[in-house]
Amino acid sequence: MKVNEILIDEKAIVDKVQALADEINQKHRGEKLIVIGVLKGCFVFLSDLVRRLDCDVQVYFMEVSSYGDGTESSGVLKIKKDLDIDIKGEKVLIAEDIIDSGFTLSKLVKNLKERQPASLEICAFLSKPDRRKVSIEADFTGFEIPDKFVVGYGLDCAEQYRQLPYIGVVECDDAAL
Repeated sequence: MKVNEILIDEKAIVDKVQALADEINQKHRGEKLIVIGVLKGCFVFLSDLVRRLDCDVQVYFMEVSSYGDGTESSGVLKIKKDLDIDIKGEKVLIAEDIIDSGFTLSKLVKNLKERQPASLEICAFLSKPDRRKVSIEADFTGFEIPDKFVVGYGLDCAEQYRQLPYIGVVECDDAAL
């Protein structure tokens, strides 16, 4: 398996992360903001983003899945790692690597809203609107991309390619997972 094309290069990523941070800073400068990273794909994006935020940032991680062992969502949310804190009354920002079908994120948002945060926003690095099966949009969106399987900048195919400094396209089927 190899990268077939570079969809978003490293410079475009750096510029977009700064633009997202600028938007978030404009809204939340000087405030306390709990940033929740959705593992595993978010870790590179989240680390670049939070280093550019001008607010009191606390970072926590959740690991959730609705994909099982395949590339198609099952629609059932499984929480593998939950938050270590109570978010009731807090301003919360979910840092998500990619919104695909929307199943996982919509179920996660529902779960977090039940915990009664003061506010809950989504910052998605990538969005695939052509794949959306559930109506959910990010408050802050990096790039809208076509319906292609992408890797790099934290995203993987069978745990490979996360280290790439760009977003690339690969042919990744269920047999590779």
